[in-house]
Amino acid sequence: MRPLEIIRKKRDGYALSAGEIREIVSGYTAGDIPDYQAAAFLMSVYFRGMDEDETFALTRFMAESGRQLDLAAHFDAVMVDKHSTGGVGDKVTLILVPLVASCGVGVVKMSGRGLGHTGGTIDKLDSIPGFRTSLEIPEIMRVIEATGAAIVAQMPDLVPADGALYSLRDVTGTVESLPLIASSIMSKKLAVGADAVLLDVKAGRAALMPDYESAMELARSMVGIGRRAGKRVAAVVTDMEEPLGFAVGNALEVSEAIEVLEGGGPEDLRRLCVSLAARMLIISGSCSDFPEAERRADGALRSGKALEKFAELIEAQGGDARILEDPALLPHSEWRVAVCSPRDGYVQHLDGRIVGEIAMALGAGREARGGRVDLSAGLVLERKVGDRVARGEVLAVMYPSRAVSERVPMLSEQLKGAYGLGDYPVPERDLIRGTVDSTDCL
Repeated sequence: MRPLEIIRKKRDGYALSAGEIREIVSGYTAGDIPDYQAAAFLMSVYFRGMDEDETFALTRFMAESGRQLDLAAHFDAVMVDKHSTGGVGDKVTLILVPLVASCGVGVVKMSGRGLGHTGGTIDKLDSIPGFRTSLEIPEIMRVIEATGAAIVAQMPDLVPADGALYSLRDVTGTVESLPLIASSIMSKKLAVGADAVLLDVKAGRAALMPDYESAMELARSMVGIGRRAGKRVAAVVTDMEEPLGFAVGNALEVSEAIEVLEGGGPEDLRRLCVSLAARMLIISGSCSDFPEAERRADGALRSGKALEKFAELIEAQGGDARILEDPALLPHSEWRVAVCSPRDGYVQHLDGRIVGEIAMALGAGREARGGRVDLSAGLVLERKVGDRVARGEVLAVMYPSRAVSERVPMLSEQLKGAYGLGDYPVPERDLIRGTVDSTDCL
């Protein structure tokens, strides 16, 4: 069937066969299908959706479009992967990978750079002097053999179909399609080749999925794809109305991650990391029940084992592990701008999306692919939801790039506006709002 006929079929609401989906994926990746036809296909999927069989076929053929990591051929032990749909202040990977590895479970994590109001793990790791994330497959295997873990940048020849289609989605208004999101994420998870995958699906103003229902739908779809591919998969829907932790910005978030690995840090970030680590220990088969897994993960933080593992990982990937003892070696800004409360009251709401957009405007993020970031830029929240604040007390401290100095007064006012202040405290929100595992999709 010609591409035009496949596009018309999907446009008219009919399900596509696996062969038809393969023709679109392979044809566009090879350059045989032009952008305008691929864009028409994406738009037809955006409006008509895909059933489970179609979504799985799309995922499978994208995963097979390039090189794949064959972890099972190299390691006898179970390897676990983790994915987050992204959020503001989400430095979980920096903590979770060494934490789980310090518990004796192999972890491989392929991450990307940030775009828009959400930060990227690779940008954060760029803050560590010498840390290398662009590794070839033999190097990745050596790092895993040495440390039991690796955090690397996405390789251009791994799932090239997704790279091509995502770039097109980004400029055609089709990013938000649930089957396209699910297949994009899971194609990379399948290509990485881990035995088990934990998915952290964010829900809220500062996340890709703005509400709990759509986040749960995405979680169920991705877990279903993983189960059909023979993987052990679980998903957690976590809250992203306000930023996670206090720090937003690359080097600032690395510093905060180190605090958690030292046994301290923000309580919300620490609790979430322990909970996610426990779930990774369970799906790996290392622990049989959640309380046991939580105790083991918490113990690895308190004992310093997780911090030691992070030092091993930094050194194995060429970085300077002295940052763990001297965070001043990280990029840092000498320019501090305090943002103060206009009134007495309690923080009843903190708009995470606005905070993320301000951090980006301060220089910590990029508005277009390929843009540069200032690794020292960002902000640190002094007050979050539930906290009491007096008029004139500091709500947050901004660390602007010198390049945006003229915008600082406006950004300061915008940050004040992100805070909803009232006369009474509000109850604490649950960080984990829902869970899905493979048995939920049977």
